[in-house]
Amino acid sequence: MSYKASAELSNSPPLGSTERAPLFFPPIFKETEMGPVERTAQYLIDNEIRLATAESCTAGLIVSELGGIPGCGSCVICGLSCYSPQAKQYYLGVKRETIEACGLTSEKTSLEMALGALKNEMVDLAIANTGVAGPDDQDGIPAGTLCFAWVFRLADRKDKRITETVHFSGDRNEVRLKAAHYALERIPDLHRSLVDQRHVD
Repeated sequence: MSYKASAELSNSPPLGSTERAPLFFPPIFKETEMGPVERTAQYLIDNEIRLATAESCTAGLIVSELGGIPGCGSCVICGLSCYSPQAKQYYLGVKRETIEACGLTSEKTSLEMALGALKNEMVDLAIANTGVAGPDDQDGIPAGTLCFAWVFRLADRKDKRITETVHFSGDRNEVRLKAAHYALERIPDLHRSLVDQRHVD
């Protein structure tokens, strides 16, 4: 796997409200029992990060993987699965010009998808991906190529944007699952680096 990166509850408030309910998610696993997804879920809760996703070829797997963890509802706001160019434009506000100039499999497109998901005021982190899961190459892009975007809204309300292009091996569903796990497992390191940078600045 290779990649390149570029950085630029039960007591929940009523639907439509921007009021933030307190998070409560006691550890459900011993540290030694946690896998990567469980550790990410615990990190989201510990740091009061609310997540929204805008998924193309993973088609909801990011949210689904978190959904397998009891109590994850306190850190997941919503998940959108937008496959077609039209859905990306209509639901996420991706510009047609971006798709025409950069293609569906591009960091620019994934970034605009994430920014569209971040419009919800309750969201602190939006993750997006788009790419070619396979089994065949598409428009000269090798199967297994995915473009990711993470956009964090930190305490100062400034958006911090990270994009990456990653190539995964395996068949179509192996690529999709690896991509979903990768999107989640990157969260703690990316968030820590942004918080550390903000403290230095």
